[in-house]
Amino acid sequence: MAQQRRPSLNFEVLTLFPSLFHGPVNESILGRAQKAGILSIKIHSLRRWSEDRKHFKVDDRPFGGGAGMVIQPEPVYKAVKALGGLRISRGKPWVIYLSPQGKVLNQNKVRDLAKKKSIILICGHYEGVDERVMSLADEEISIGDYVLTGGEIPAMVLMDAVARLVPGVVGDPESVVQESFSKNLLDYPHYTRPALWRGLKVPRILLSGDHDKIRKWRESEARKRTKKRRPDLLKEGSHE
Repeated sequence: MAQQRRPSLNFEVLTLFPSLFHGPVNESILGRAQKAGILSIKIHSLRRWSEDRKHFKVDDRPFGGGAGMVIQPEPVYKAVKALGGLRISRGKPWVIYLSPQGKVLNQNKVRDLAKKKSIILICGHYEGVDERVMSLADEEISIGDYVLTGGEIPAMVLMDAVARLVPGVVGDPESVVQESFSKNLLDYPHYTRPALWRGLKVPRILLSGDHDKIRKWRESEARKRTKKRRPDLLKEGSHE
């Protein structure tokens, strides 16, 4: 009997709304990677660790007044502990709290996270979690300077971005290397058939068959596009 492969990366997600993840994590690249045993994605309802065994409530009104509800610390603590996030060892899962107050996710951080073996994602909701829970997190991550309803969509974004860099997840590894942000540059423009579409032609050099000239053209176009759309990336790259 063939031995089942051990996933290269394991995601454990803590959320109040597990059903939000059903489509995004089970389709396309993430779905195929899980079926192949390269990735493991497990979605856990935080209510499972509620101290309220009747209604499974995990939130309460904030001390000091104010709008909204705050997720209580004890359910989060119990969940992180159950998933191994409180272990004191090199093999413990990396714990991330998704929040608009965190450090903004970028490709450098994605590359770092892709080297982890196990990641626990805590999805806040309502007004977030009790501040004391932050002592459990290794870091706090945001996907942008705006506010969403909860941490579920940011968790999906993070998993998708990180998973793509795990060896074997993307069919053609070269496509990952050449993508936007891989070298502080945006991606070059892409074209496919037909060569003439509604009066618009594919650049002639892409039809030439000269791979060296095509490579140089793509590098030039990537730099032009970056200079026009995201000149800040060129400045960042100059300091590396």
